[in-house]
Amino acid sequence: MVWGNRGRIGYTYMRVAVVVLTLVMSVSMAFAEGWTPTLSSHSYGPERIIAVDKASQELIMLEHKSPLHEVFRFPCTTGQSTGDKSVEGDLRTPEGVYFVGYRINRKLDWDLYGDIAYSLNYPNPIDRINGKTGGGIWLHGRGKTFVPRDTLGCVALKVPDMKNVALESDYGTPVVIASDLEWTAESGENDVTALTLGRELDAWANDWQRRDEGFFDHYNAELMTVSDGIDFSRFVTHKQSIFSRQPWIQVMVDNVRAIPGPDYWVTWFDQYYRAPGMASTTGKRFYWQKDDIGQWRIVGREYVPASENLEAKYLASKNGEVQDLVKAWRTAWLATDLDAYVGFYTSRAVQGSRKGLMSIADYKKTLWATKAPVKVEIDGLTVIQHPKGLAVTFNQMFESADGYSDVGRKTMVLTPNGNTWKIDSEQWRRGR
Repeated sequence: MVWGNRGRIGYTYMRVAVVVLTLVMSVSMAFAEGWTPTLSSHSYGPERIIAVDKASQELIMLEHKSPLHEVFRFPCTTGQSTGDKSVEGDLRTPEGVYFVGYRINRKLDWDLYGDIAYSLNYPNPIDRINGKTGGGIWLHGRGKTFVPRDTLGCVALKVPDMKNVALESDYGTPVVIASDLEWTAESGENDVTALTLGRELDAWANDWQRRDEGFFDHYNAELMTVSDGIDFSRFVTHKQSIFSRQPWIQVMVDNVRAIPGPDYWVTWFDQYYRAPGMASTTGKRFYWQKDDIGQWRIVGREYVPASENLEAKYLASKNGEVQDLVKAWRTAWLATDLDAYVGFYTSRAVQGSRKGLMSIADYKKTLWATKAPVKVEIDGLTVIQHPKGLAVTFNQMFESADGYSDVGRKTMVLTPNGNTWKIDSEQWRRGR
């Protein structure tokens, strides 16, 4: 058969039409089948989960307290149309993992919303990646006669039931909405994924702290551009600028939780960030998907209020590091090991009136030749934050080989150096 230009164009359009029809059929089948997860009692499981089963028109409150168990279940009503929400006005309730937002603080139509309503974060980053539109999805009460599948896309409960749910649902409580769902007290395969994502999150924080270019490999640049609405290269440029300006960065994550969605996972956590002269606690949610080679990547993120101020936990975690450093510093001092001793100081360190590492080394070498230390005792160590890192104060009792002794209070300022600390300044004051 001989094809002319029109024949080729017609064939091309026919192929495109077949592809489009196949995609439409696939999407339609996905809507028909829906998401049918089994929630499980895995590591990093949230304290509470609101589970919405669209098939049975039930809302189930699950609590994760060794192991996952049901607290209560109430009848609910969802969107008038079946299937996963895709576009604004389709009357469908979205399926996936969402989170309780702020209470709607205005007068509500009693028939439609009762007297309690909370926003949900639809569309979430995955929804934006998938091109879904619409908004205004709430979890709310309903004052009028209660019937199944009677909302424009929200999840509604009878007013007394909504009040009970509100009592058990803080800001940020995950809401899992599915076509049909089950739950189990067992951990199952989800535990493996939850632990894997926990390690990925630790690696992300560590690469950020090290100001390493590998930090950007934790993200899927293309999908982050879609979900964030900005070119990912701008994010990279901004971070690289910070990396070049800051002599050190410290990042701690805590209160990590994780839950699976359809074809993705969500982790949320509190983050403590420190750099010279600043400290902050932030709440974050990361949305994860596997890439073409099976590696989990961050494809979306949301900033939320932190569940806890992490300053006290940060200092507690650093206390052990400081104790170990001061102990090793004391050992090098007692051993008059000059190389080991000066290795604890930065090159610009100040020790009393001495400035710079060479000045400190020369002084100690001369002093130890005639007054070698025979006793150094330390107690009452305290650690607080300092713009340069940490300020460490302790009681010090000293005695040298020639019989000299003194007691006083020593203060050191420590600055981060990779995964350890170095002394940037050291001051001594006689007496307790």
